[in-house]
Amino acid sequence: MTLLRPRRPLDLPVEAEILVPERFRGVDRASAMRFPVAWGRRSLPLGELFEIDVEEGGEALILDGDFSRVKKIGRGMKEGLLVVRGDGGMHLGSALSGGTIRVEGDVDAWAGAMMSGGTLEIGGSAGPHLAGAYPGEGRGMTGGVVLLRGDASLRTGERMRRGLVAVGGGTGDFTALEALAGTVVVFGRLGIRAGAGSKRGTVVALGGMEGDVLPTYRRGAPYRPLFLLPLLRFLAERGFPVTEAHRTGMYRRWTGDVTRLGKGELLIHEQPQ
Repeated sequence: MTLLRPRRPLDLPVEAEILVPERFRGVDRASAMRFPVAWGRRSLPLGELFEIDVEEGGEALILDGDFSRVKKIGRGMKEGLLVVRGDGGMHLGSALSGGTIRVEGDVDAWAGAMMSGGTLEIGGSAGPHLAGAYPGEGRGMTGGVVLLRGDASLRTGERMRRGLVAVGGGTGDFTALEALAGTVVVFGRLGIRAGAGSKRGTVVALGGMEGDVLPTYRRGAPYRPLFLLPLLRFLAERGFPVTEAHRTGMYRRWTGDVTRLGKGELLIHEQPQ
């Protein structure tokens, strides 16, 4: 196990793509301290900014403290376990393809962007573009699981192609913007303009929706989608607040966006009267 703590509060952003478990496997403390990171406009050894402890047993990478100004934590991670005991910075878990990242606090923008596999668990809230696509990219998230306990901001799941995003709180505007496929489940309020430009995929609004559904969606009849049951069971087992009403209640189905392929769907849980 490798444990990092900031030596002092970070007054400038740090870019540290090196912070993935596989880069520390079999590496001693002296070598780890020499890994380069970008601090502002300078390149510094990792050991100048962080205290590093290396212990035998286990291959987890533990980041203990406030890492909210550290960018690209877990970027491109392929395997192993990365734990952040605090907040994480921008691009955390971007291009994740395997392994598990657990963040106890909040994360900044672009967390899980372009990820293709693995699991990203976030105990707090997330900034814009969670599991989204970078500008100019045709696809965002193409696989894996994002489990967010708090609120999400704008453009969650933008242009996602596959995978699951579960949000324990609410989302900002443009959830699943231009989605190609995949599933987003929102336990709080779903923001406005959800599914704009969507081709396929499913957005499940368990806590209702802000404003009206876009006029480019067709209103369907309420029904009980049986395919949701294993998904809700999966989320309940991971601590999400799934209720009996979620399992047995009715959902209004809207299909769209008709300006695109029109095979996406919004499933809005109808609250018991």
